[in-house]
Amino acid sequence: MPNTKSAAKAARQSERRNVRNRSLKSRFKTFERKFLKLIETGKAEEAAAALSQATAAYAKAAKKGVIKAGKASRKQSRLQIRLNAARAKKA
Repeated sequence: MPNTKSAAKAARQSERRNVRNRSLKSRFKTFERKFLKLIETGKAEEAAAALSQATAAYAKAAKKGVIKAGKASRKQSRLQIRLNAARAKKA
């Protein structure tokens, strides 16, 4: 239990942030899994749409401070590389 009013407020803020962060993390992880599944099944064009969603989710998470900007950029880049490889393999 917090000993002061400011500690109690900090605990409330932390709880709210934790809920928001968990939600955003879950969101981009879900989009990434969806994208990877489409890549595995060879549906490159559908995967391109999923990549767009995943990229937006990573950018939003980075903007909100849930993950660092470098991590978001790295993930986006690696997902794009996977899509390009799938398209090259198909062609």
